[in-house]
Amino acid sequence: MSYPTRFTAPLTLLLLVAVVLAACGNPSPPPPPAAQAPTTVPTTVPTAAPTRAPVVAPQTATPSPVPPTSLPEPTPEPPTPEPPTLEPPTLEPAPPTPEPVPAAPAVPDAPATGDGGNGGNGIPGAGGDSTEYSPLGYPILATANLEFGAASHLFYTDAERVMILMQNAGFDWVRQQIHWRDIEWKEKDFGWEQLDQVVDTVDRAGLKLLISIVRSPSFYTADGSDGLPADPTKLGDFVEAMALRYGDKIAAYQIWNEQNLAHETGGTISFEDAGRYVETLIEAYTRIKAVNPNAYVVTGALSPTGHTDWSVSISDVEYLRAMYEYRGGIIRGYFDAQAAHAAGSANPPGTLYPDNPSDAAGWTDDATFYFRNIENVRREMEAYGMGGHQLWVTEFGWATQNETPGYEYGNLVSYEQQGEYIREAVLMSHEKYPWLGALFVWNMNFAVTWNETNPPQPFHEQASFGVLNPDWSPRPAYLALQDTIHAIKRADGR
Repeated sequence: MSYPTRFTAPLTLLLLVAVVLAACGNPSPPPPPAAQAPTTVPTTVPTAAPTRAPVVAPQTATPSPVPPTSLPEPTPEPPTPEPPTLEPPTLEPAPPTPEPVPAAPAVPDAPATGDGGNGGNGIPGAGGDSTEYSPLGYPILATANLEFGAASHLFYTDAERVMILMQNAGFDWVRQQIHWRDIEWKEKDFGWEQLDQVVDTVDRAGLKLLISIVRSPSFYTADGSDGLPADPTKLGDFVEAMALRYGDKIAAYQIWNEQNLAHETGGTISFEDAGRYVETLIEAYTRIKAVNPNAYVVTGALSPTGHTDWSVSISDVEYLRAMYEYRGGIIRGYFDAQAAHAAGSANPPGTLYPDNPSDAAGWTDDATFYFRNIENVRREMEAYGMGGHQLWVTEFGWATQNETPGYEYGNLVSYEQQGEYIREAVLMSHEKYPWLGALFVWNMNFAVTWNETNPPQPFHEQASFGVLNPDWSPRPAYLALQDTIHAIKRADGR
């Protein structure tokens, strides 16, 4: 969710790469304690007229402006399985658009019935009064109110303690990322034990669980990588097995994460991959709904890159359009909610480039550096007839002091400012975005889990986004969320 200052073109590209491969990328989770061997790894549209009553949340004193912290000397990346920082790519003319992926004949091409255009038809509480259905006959699901969640790391830590803190804050959802390859060690041989513990812990807490699925087993990909599977039915088998095993304990499935990044598709990327992704999503949706029609199926959120380079990424807007145009917009009937990631950099949530840019010291000259970029995502949804689906922000937040190269902008944001920015973003989402169904802060407890590694890394960039300190104590952001979420729910009568 963060990008570097564009003082020169080469520097921009370098830092963009660093960004898309980390916090807002497929987040690399803290490794488990050394004594344990892991089996799974976590990891505008023009503003519509408000339909939710404005809320005045309990206010805290606005901190005095904090001068930017001196940037720390870069430290080596922690030992994670994520790809290393790349050299600045050299932009070359884009290659010709590849041939489209062969269509899957078993899936009907006709989009779902229903308006699905401007006004959010089919979304309770978002100005619509009709329900849209998929070609398979399943209603497009939507939350009746804006719901709140947090991306959490529940493996190899005190997950019960995390649940208590989430309950106290008023969260509705837990988002946990899993690596498919770490559960299916060989074909149809599943190791569920660690995930069983996570699912049961969330279920006992009475919270809803969104599972984000990434990283194919290498034996299911064409090139032995961990990108999208060569055969979508292999992911279909996996999610069907999950749905049969866990039933309603898993309330939502998110199919992939930031699939517009090259490292999510095996190291290179093209518009053909958008078609491959849609076919994979169709298969997953079909298999999940056959077992549990009540489960939400959420698209992978695109990394807000604003940049296309075939060895690094495709611009989020261009990739989203490719998804929506593939096979005449067939995707429309095979997902419940479109996910997005909202970067903040060091910019206040009410600002947006180019109309109202931030005056922060850098990372200000592109819309993807701003929380309000979700308005641009919604605009694309409306333009392509996807307005009958909610938008879910499955990661948003602001980095703070850290020692990870590429995230120096976090040193411009104090803990107090992080809390105020998050409070403002939540209030704005509730009051101005009736098409928004769920809002997940990035992240809950990664400062704790990075501090539990050997050696501890409390200033890792992922830790800097957290709303808890390494010792489990709340940061101002946690208290701001607690106050604001409870105030909104009281005002809504829930």
